Amino acid sequence: MLFRRRTPADFGERVRTIIWPRRSFARSAKYFSKRILRLRATPHSIAAGVAAGVFVAFLPIPGLHIVVAAVAAWLIAGNIVASALGTAAIGNPLTFPVIWGVTYAIGQLILHGREPGAYQPPHISHLLHHLSLSQLWQPLLEPMTIGALPLGLLFAAVSYGVTRWAVSAFQTRRRARLAEKARHGAKADQRRDTTVLQS
Repeated sequence: MLFRRRTPADFGERVRTIIWPRRSFARSAKYFSKRILRLRATPHSIAAGVAAGVFVAFLPIPGLHIVVAAVAAWLIAGNIVASALGTAAIGNPLTFPVIWGVTYAIGQLILHGREPGAYQPPHISHLLHHLSLSQLWQPLLEPMTIGALPLGLLFAAVSYGVTRWAVSAFQTRRRARLAEKARHGAKADQRRDTTVLQS
């Protein structure tokens, strides 16, 4: 297969690449932005999909982000591929600890009016070990979910505006390039026809 690696990546290298990109974070960001800009849909649809993905990335639902983002994008007439790209661009193993910490702090402030340091969830390691989600809800998941709502909506609104502007500008430039190329092609055809007639 074309462009396949000579030696396949082992499991450890694949995990490392997920956590830390092989090239750089700037290159990864450029990749995601180009993929989003080149989607074939309206600026609103792409921007709504990205906004849905960004919003869902803040929710404490590991493993379900892409599915929930796709449903959210579908509900608001957004592009489903854009929602997956938006989620992947914001949520990764390096950003999730920061996102969850900030959403927990905001949720604690909203629910209890105090800093998270003043309230420590009891036996959190025991609850995680036994996967007791009903008992995890109030001390951990509820504040994270409540905190994710305003933060996710803020980032989703910003990403919608930026993405819609960028996609509109990109599509306008692309249409202008294609029109210019078509004009040059028509002129070349006309010159060729004139040359044939003269000969």
